[in-house]
Formats: sequence, structure tokens, C-alpha cells
Amino acid sequence: QVQLVESGGGLVQAGGSLRLSCAASGRTFRVSTMGWFRQAPGKERDFVAAIKDSSTYYADSVKGRFTISRVDANYTVYLQMNSLKPEDKAVYYCASGRIWTSPRAMADKRQIDYWGQGTQVAVSS
Repeated sequence: QVQLVESGGGLVQAGGSLRLSCAASGRTFRVSTMGWFRQAPGKERDFVAAIKDSSTYYADSVKGRFTISRVDANYTVYLQMNSLKPEDKAVYYCASGRIWTSPRAMADKRQIDYWGQGTQVAVSS
């Protein structure tokens, strides 16, 4: 069983930055692909970024602005979000994928085994 707890959400002005954290439990963390998704009101949950070892993959909408990283010793995954836009407003979810999943494959929600409870990000214009 894996538990994921996100933190770091909040309200920021457009152009600002936030860093989300995801604290994970479970013995398979170090070999799991980890990712972030987001869901805006009335919309589907969309892929944002994923990481396995040092390999990363990003949605086009965040490429160059967001950076995903992980510290395996701390069982933590981060999402550094810079140059935030109003359209980045959403609930952000941490996700743990199947062990053999590549970061690119994490964009498919069917590859997700566990979800966090989400953290709200709001961006004012």
C-alpha cells in the first residue's frame, strides 16, 4: 500500500512561483515512476509531469516552466512551478505509477496505481 500526501498549494499572482511536495510511503517508492496531474473545475484530470530515476517527461503546456524532481532518501517528489499563468489554476494530484512505467507512459492515467488527495493551486491575473 502506498500513501501520497501533497502540500505546498496556495494562491499566487500570475508570473509567480510555487513548489509542491508529495510525501510518499511504501517500500516500492524508489523504483516507482512518480508524477503530477491536475484537474481544473469541470475538466478532466490531465497529466503534468513524471519522473523515474533521472528521466522526466512533461506536458507541452508546462514544458520550460515546471520542473519535477525527487529525493528518494526522503520519499518525496517535488513540482517546481514557475511563471504561473491563470490557466494553471487547478487541484494538483501526486500519482504513483506501476514499477515498469516510463515517464512518458505515465501520461496515461491507466498506468496509475495510487493517487494523493490533491492540493489546490490558484493563480490570480
